[in-house]
Amino acid sequence: MIFRDGFDGRGDAHVRGRFCAAAGGVLCAVFLFLTPRAGLAAETQVVSVGVRGNAQVVESYILGVVGTKAGQPLNRDTLQKDIEAIYNQGFFSFVDVDLSSGAEGVSVVYSVRENPIVEKISFTGNTVYKDAVLMKEVFTQAGTVFNRVFFRNDLDRIQDKYHKDGYVMARVADVDIQGGAITVKIVEPRLGEVIIQGNKKTKTHVIRRELKLKQGDLFNAIKFRHHLGKLQNLGYFEDVNVGFDAPEGRDDVVNLILTVKEKKTASVGFNIGYGTESGVSGGITYTDTNFSGMGQHFDVGFDEGDEARYWATFSSPYMDRRIYGWRVGVSYQDYIDQYYFHERTKQFEYDEKSLLLFAGLGKKFGYEEQWSWFFTLNWRDVDYHNVHNAIEGYYDDLTRWGGVNFAGELLFTLDKRDPYLPYLKGLVWDTTVEQAAEFAGGDYTYTKYWTQLRYYLPVSKFLDEVFTVDGLWTEDNPVILASRLRAGSSSASDLPAFARYALGGMNSLRGYHSRTFEGSNILLGNVELRIPVQKNFELVGFYDAGNAANDMDWGEIYDNYGVGLRVKTPMGHLRLDFATGGDENRTYFGFGQMF
Repeated sequence: MIFRDGFDGRGDAHVRGRFCAAAGGVLCAVFLFLTPRAGLAAETQVVSVGVRGNAQVVESYILGVVGTKAGQPLNRDTLQKDIEAIYNQGFFSFVDVDLSSGAEGVSVVYSVRENPIVEKISFTGNTVYKDAVLMKEVFTQAGTVFNRVFFRNDLDRIQDKYHKDGYVMARVADVDIQGGAITVKIVEPRLGEVIIQGNKKTKTHVIRRELKLKQGDLFNAIKFRHHLGKLQNLGYFEDVNVGFDAPEGRDDVVNLILTVKEKKTASVGFNIGYGTESGVSGGITYTDTNFSGMGQHFDVGFDEGDEARYWATFSSPYMDRRIYGWRVGVSYQDYIDQYYFHERTKQFEYDEKSLLLFAGLGKKFGYEEQWSWFFTLNWRDVDYHNVHNAIEGYYDDLTRWGGVNFAGELLFTLDKRDPYLPYLKGLVWDTTVEQAAEFAGGDYTYTKYWTQLRYYLPVSKFLDEVFTVDGLWTEDNPVILASRLRAGSSSASDLPAFARYALGGMNSLRGYHSRTFEGSNILLGNVELRIPVQKNFELVGFYDAGNAANDMDWGEIYDNYGVGLRVKTPMGHLRLDFATGGDENRTYFGFGQMF
């Protein structure tokens, strides 16, 4: 920064000869000439030390920094240091010293010229903060003597405020002082060109929409780091490098150069799973998360076993205020030897076949696009058949519910997770309404509505105060307390079997058979403590509790607890859970976190 009009250190200071100030505001205080005058002995004593020329700055404050004292020998080096020290107090534009000899010694008088009284401080070039906001960082006030040192600290605080809030390229470029009027010029660089290079498959607009930057925007490092993290988390690139270039002759513009190195986004996955109820299963999946370079997802695959499933989906998951996300897909299920329960008692086994077609469209809205809606149309044809292994006098409220169902489902989501951290933090709140309609070609009419809250809280700092464990968790891979609460109901006291809320199995109540609890009402709570034990391994302790029924007794809650292991693989989290609850212990093996 530059102080103009004489207050940048270019003041004067001298003793007989002159102490000077170097360009750039650094006092050189070179002793040019000091010789003993007639009548001065080599060891002349100082009889008094004083100051003149000061009107606002008290003498005791000025003399508090000098080393020359009455009763001590006069020393040329000490005088030189005194002048530098007084000048470095910042209140003065000129410092001089006069020596007057007498019979008993020499009197030392420092002559000073005070800086002007501050009348007004104003700013130019500031658009991020108004003058009143910047003045809160300024300790220099109108009516006081301008202090060069203090004001530099004020300017440092202003610049620190910009940098703390992410405007790391903003700076104080100039300070103009005219009498008591001080004008601070601030430069807030804006983006010039945003250059994206290195992408061969991925379309440039797909990258650009993640950055949310355009020419003329103020550059903010915090927001940019967030957008960059989101871009990297897409999984399209091995590496993303960022560079900056200032156009020649411009200090208020910066060009952004983004260089990406792409990686393959198509993959073939093989999976094998085991469930206490479903037995051994396995399948193959083909996935491309950046189909045709447009950021679209294509997924096709099958699972074989007692719960066979075949599916294909095509979607464009990106959405914002302007761009709609969408998805279409088909799924066919052929389940055999499924258990049907009534009041926690197994009634019989059955087979199920179902075909599902769906299409959906959604968009973001609200503050920072944290809200979104997504509307999906579902067409389903279900057939329950081959009842076998039934108990005597079994109860059957299943097989009569086959048929065609046509329903629309509207989902509202508030996502307040930090999407740019390498771990989960924050909350997600979903609220869904589903309406089935006979007039649209279905066999049923009903309304379902449910809400779900998921919350993720890093607790490493708390655990660090309780336990001394080195090397397990890190700042980027902390211990997470994950929780989920779901509640739902419906307009019908008895929903079709395929539309009922159901609990039991590896994704709800892990200590019970799949669909042990069914009904038109649901309450479910899950808590997991996810503890990293190595970069790619997690230990999990969990507790599940809930119930589903037509006539819900909200005080009748079933629960289970257990431990699990998560292993990070290129195909996602490998999951192993052991749960104690219900009538027997259960083990689950599969992929993905529970929530």
